[in-house]
Amino acid sequence: MSDKIQILQLEPSVELAFTGPFTEIVTSNLKLSNPSDKKVCFKVKTTAPRQYCVRPNSGLIPPKSDVTVQVMLQPFEYDPNERNKHKFMVQSMFAPEEVADLESVWRDVDPAKLMDSKLRCMFQLPDHEGQNDLDSTGTTAREAIPGGQRNIRSTPDNAKQSNVAVGADTDARKLQDECKKLQNEISQLRSENTLMKEDGLRQRMKATTAETKAPSSPGSGVVSPTGNLPKIPSILYYIIAIIIGLVIGKLVL
Repeated sequence: MSDKIQILQLEPSVELAFTGPFTEIVTSNLKLSNPSDKKVCFKVKTTAPRQYCVRPNSGLIPPKSDVTVQVMLQPFEYDPNERNKHKFMVQSMFAPEEVADLESVWRDVDPAKLMDSKLRCMFQLPDHEGQNDLDSTGTTAREAIPGGQRNIRSTPDNAKQSNVAVGADTDARKLQDECKKLQNEISQLRSENTLMKEDGLRQRMKATTAETKAPSSPGSGVVSPTGNLPKIPSILYYIIAIIIGLVIGKLVL
């Protein structure tokens, strides 16, 4: 840690508070003020970079100005024993007269010119305010019980067990909901499969019926041009032959 006094004024100056539930992103604001007459470069670091998103995580603050840094805590499973585990550090230095690239300024800076401040993170749940009042030893003030019975005190183990029980119930409900969704999807797939089978059967029956009604040979459907003519009795041929014979006989005579 640098021996130089931090020129920036931090608000909050000691602790970043994050209020749950922590099933979604929770944001805490950090205000950095520059009371000096010089430009100041700053950079925000954390011991848990994968757990937080900091915007902006570095920059330049003009004289007599301030910058608000948004510290966004990513969703995670809350553990009361780790509510003070994460920490942040704000580093600063007076900026050179001409700043072309902040990265190069930080890369080439003399460590003796750095100023830094540290903050710890506090996780708190609105529905468990009593648990958030635990001191560093993990105990609270003793509660007197009527009837001269022994006093009891809350411990982190009790808090952890209660949170584990709540988490188990939540996981069980989630599993039940997922099972119901899977059962509904399976029922829908079965219904669709049955409809497809019935549709395929109808298509095959139509195809079979069409083949049965089709003509056996290509020429069977063709109607002969003489098929509708009336048949002449054979006796008429004899009569006509006799008449022709008589006519020829008269002509010869």
